[in-house]
Amino acid sequence: MHHFEYRNGEMHAEAVPLKRIAKEVGTPAYVYSLATLRRHYQVFDSAFAQVRHIVCFSVKANSNLALLRFFAKEGSGFDIVSGGEVFRALKVGGDPKKIVFSGVGKKKEEIEYALNAGILMFNVESEPELVALNEIASGVGKKAPISLRINPDVDPQTHPYISTGMKKAKFGVDIQRSIETYKRAAALKNIDVVGVDCHIGSQLTSVSPFVDALAKVREYLDRVLVGELKKEGAQIRYLDLGGGLGINYHDETPPLPDEYARAIIRGLEGLDITLILEPGRVIVGNAGILLIEVQFVKETEAKKFVIVDGGMNDLIRPALYGSYQAIQPVVETRAEKIVADVVGPICESGDFFAKDREINRPKRGDLLAVMSAGAYGFTMASNYNSHPKPPEVLVDGDRYYVVRKRESFDDLINGEVIPPALQ
Repeated sequence: MHHFEYRNGEMHAEAVPLKRIAKEVGTPAYVYSLATLRRHYQVFDSAFAQVRHIVCFSVKANSNLALLRFFAKEGSGFDIVSGGEVFRALKVGGDPKKIVFSGVGKKKEEIEYALNAGILMFNVESEPELVALNEIASGVGKKAPISLRINPDVDPQTHPYISTGMKKAKFGVDIQRSIETYKRAAALKNIDVVGVDCHIGSQLTSVSPFVDALAKVREYLDRVLVGELKKEGAQIRYLDLGGGLGINYHDETPPLPDEYARAIIRGLEGLDITLILEPGRVIVGNAGILLIEVQFVKETEAKKFVIVDGGMNDLIRPALYGSYQAIQPVVETRAEKIVADVVGPICESGDFFAKDREINRPKRGDLLAVMSAGAYGFTMASNYNSHPKPPEVLVDGDRYYVVRKRESFDDLINGEVIPPALQ
């Protein structure tokens, strides 16, 4: 469910007409609905109400401070993958004891920053990282709380770029080898073993991969890990099952949070542990759109092209993953249907939002809404071709706020210096 809907033939974000935002803020622009965010977060969180749990919003999905502040006020924690994301989470008042640090390439400075902030735990992805973490923690006089990200080798049935739990992935430690790694961790002076982590991928549209992964993790906990680690004096208090629940972009039918939660809770029955969940896309994906304007309609003997002012620099998912994003007119129209590519201004043939898409023929100046753009939209945006990044707008009822201003040309060159020899 989301709060982008037509009223008298014109698309609104909650009670604000998108035409008004386009006129006053310009295009391209990201537009988010606060009511949608609130509903999605509360539905997800309440689905796990019967078990001890912490929801840690995945900051990589959308890192705007206004949105993160909303999550912090709701009591959410944060799943972060960089020092910059730690900074953002703390900046909005996030509870350090609800921050989990994931990622395969944590730098020394990032680890020190997170240690000094007192985060809940580090999800360790390799044995070399474990050794480094122990040394860095010793250097700052702290003990690093860790979970080990185990790799259950479960096929998540998703795009290979966002599949993370199979043997060939760069993420995690093989589930068989991990037992010895845990024993080694328990013996390290500046490491505190507190949890187990498992994340198999993103945009999953079936509950079965989650169930399969959880079954392996549960067997791992019951038969081996808890018993053997207790001998080493370690206590597993947290089970981090990551995120990955998908959304509807086109014709997918992902499980609802209640169905997902029932399957997870059933698999955890009898286990005295705090569950950590890292939703991202499922909360923010359908809470945002990219508002764009048609510049030209170009027709050749072979193709029709709808050329818009947003491009792969603003929203890279279609170019990077070949993913589907619905595109709707801001003002409903009865214009003839055409089959066209919807493309941007970037000098790359891969710069497109849609290929061979049937749409109503637009005209120059028409507004379009690229739907389901709230996750991995702005966070993956770039300045390619020296295009300023678009603004981000948050709608709350009949009001809206520009929560990130549009970049200027001066912003593009901020930090660049011409050395004296070239002056």
